[in-house]
Amino acid sequence: MIFSFFRKKKKYEREVIPQLHTDIHSHLIPGIDDGARDMEESILLLRMMATLGYKKVITTPHIMSDGYKNTPKVIREGLEALRSAAKREEIDIEIDAAAEYYLDDGFYRQLRDRDVLTIGEYLLIETSYISKPIEFDTMIFEIQAAGFKPMLAHPERYRYIKELEKEYTAMKAKGIVFQVNINSFSGHYGKEAKWKAEFLSSAGMIDFLGSDLHRMKQAKTLEEVLNGDIMDGIFRNNTILNESL
Repeated sequence: MIFSFFRKKKKYEREVIPQLHTDIHSHLIPGIDDGARDMEESILLLRMMATLGYKKVITTPHIMSDGYKNTPKVIREGLEALRSAAKREEIDIEIDAAAEYYLDDGFYRQLRDRDVLTIGEYLLIETSYISKPIEFDTMIFEIQAAGFKPMLAHPERYRYIKELEKEYTAMKAKGIVFQVNINSFSGHYGKEAKWKAEFLSSAGMIDFLGSDLHRMKQAKTLEEVLNGDIMDGIFRNNTILNESL
């Protein structure tokens, strides 16, 4: 038998990279925050998610004292309306809801009353993009004391994080898990967010991925990223836990 030294190298099979079937961060309930403006837009986004291969979405409206004063009751009512509309439109996708909590003074009251919507055992939180809350560490402790695991939404987007390895490692040491926005890898949120997302991926610090969908423009960017080579590296370097929810 003659062996050729010029045999083609085996092509890397992208199929070995798991497909993302569960999304844990979006704004699809219409009219209650800066996400979908009406049910028609919600349905368009859900249909796009199904087309992209998602089987389940956990949509997460904002809750913040000085902005979107949503309550679990408001979110649950919106969720039922969204589920009904999706069923009428025959969109085959499971829909659930939690919330994205802004760490402000009102958050303490919600946590104390245990009036919170979680993603399993995780509580999705965000902060100002400009400045880290003075009581950030205390709030993280209180979340854990209440029996929840803090999940920081889009850590790559916080401009107050300057020393990446030092600051991200310190957050991880406190028990915070990271949910990175998929579209950050495309530069959708700017060069700095892209750079930080790439750092988190290469460092193996990403726990969850989220679409953070608000508009169809973001959905189209999401499609490009999911169909590109970026996801390969993310899944190789990190243990992505979306499918555990």
